[in-house]
Amino acid sequence: VIIQELYDDQGKNSKFIPVTFTPQDADFIPSPLGSATNYRLNTTDGYELLYRRLTNQPRTRKPDLGKLQTLAPRDRKQVFPAISDDSPASNSRPLNFFALDDTWVGRESLIQDLSRRVESSCRLLILVGITGIGKTALGERLAVELSDWFEGDWSKFHEENFENEEQTSDFASVAARWLEKWGEVVTPEDRKDTQRLLYRLVRHLRENRYLVQIDSLEKILQGNEEEGWSDFKDEWWVRFFESLLAADSCESCIILTSQDLPGQIEQVGTRYQNFWHCQPLRGLEEPERLALFAKTGLEVSAESTGRAYLERIGGAYEGHPLALRVIAGEIVNRPFNGNVLGYWNLYRKEIEEVEKAIEEAKSQGITASKDDQFNLHKYTQKLRTNVRVRLEKTFDRLKEGVREAYLLLCESSVYRCEVPAVFWLSHLEDWDIDEGGQQMALEALKNRYLVEEKFDEHNQYLLRQHNMIRGVSLEHLRKLD
Repeated sequence: VIIQELYDDQGKNSKFIPVTFTPQDADFIPSPLGSATNYRLNTTDGYELLYRRLTNQPRTRKPDLGKLQTLAPRDRKQVFPAISDDSPASNSRPLNFFALDDTWVGRESLIQDLSRRVESSCRLLILVGITGIGKTALGERLAVELSDWFEGDWSKFHEENFENEEQTSDFASVAARWLEKWGEVVTPEDRKDTQRLLYRLVRHLRENRYLVQIDSLEKILQGNEEEGWSDFKDEWWVRFFESLLAADSCESCIILTSQDLPGQIEQVGTRYQNFWHCQPLRGLEEPERLALFAKTGLEVSAESTGRAYLERIGGAYEGHPLALRVIAGEIVNRPFNGNVLGYWNLYRKEIEEVEKAIEEAKSQGITASKDDQFNLHKYTQKLRTNVRVRLEKTFDRLKEGVREAYLLLCESSVYRCEVPAVFWLSHLEDWDIDEGGQQMALEALKNRYLVEEKFDEHNQYLLRQHNMIRGVSLEHLRKLD
């Protein structure tokens, strides 16, 4: 009866409460209720907790207010803790991160805000933005900031990167992998029962504190032609995240990094606003860009001859961290050996082309041109290898998943600056796409953070493309012609 009730209610338990009278009774709790809070009436607190549950009271009594104490300022973790190689406490050693390194700069206020969210009630934190914007590195930087939250035990921090195609990414395989990593036995029968794995994983995360980071979530998503957003290929992922958000309590937090916002999580999350947060990422601000260049060894003092050129490069790239790191690495190494002016003289036309187009749009009203040559993503071999390849993968996924959105991105690349949304949508009329399809295409771009939105002083809704996105869009537009 219990199993049938849970099945009819899609696994959501709202009426069954496991109660035990002896320690041995726990072995007889039906497996579908294994992740539910159970009450042990043979303990002192058991009756109290059950009573409070049945009378809809909080699990803990609100303490009497006392005199507030001022805490000492919390130390900022600017660098990883120094631990010698012969340290016996291997679980206190930060892991080898995928993206975070000593060149990290900026986003300090954002780190503080997101850390507070995790420490209070956030169970699911989603970092979204275009490729190379720093999502993975930010998640890892948060792990350093939150190390006290998981008591400095780095075995409690786990990263799952879906870029790794050698590992299976279906929910059942990942759940079994995590449970085994965390010391639980997973039998062959367990692997065949995805519902059981779901309950066990949710229970483990509820009862134990972990910080889990899942990178490149877009790899397990697929385009939804009807709604425009991205859905999970494996529906069990939706059930997992919903179960985590719906639980009475949860000790753990999961950080997701993705180029796409999963529409199903957004739908589910409307019922649990306090337990999840979506954070879009933009490029670095101007002081942060200079700090990044300085971290790589370049001279950025006010007196340095190269500072103004570095500022112009950072502006053209709109603070894109990956691209700026690639450029800084090129300037520091041979043949430039730190000579910013030498780099500028060789590649200045690529930056000036972007500056010229933007200035003409502002001062002369020339807001559109399909002949602009925006080569920010490809004018050196390292940029082609590290930046262009990743951007092309983004465009390929969009073309395959939501073709109308791909067409809209290509067609709207003619605009040099922000323009009214109707300008963008009008291009799809030439492709015989109706108004509903046009809006769906725009929503798909917004959910993938491939369009930047703003309101002008007259409260008019405007759209634009990031300079690097526009460069790739223009290339694809020419192929359409």
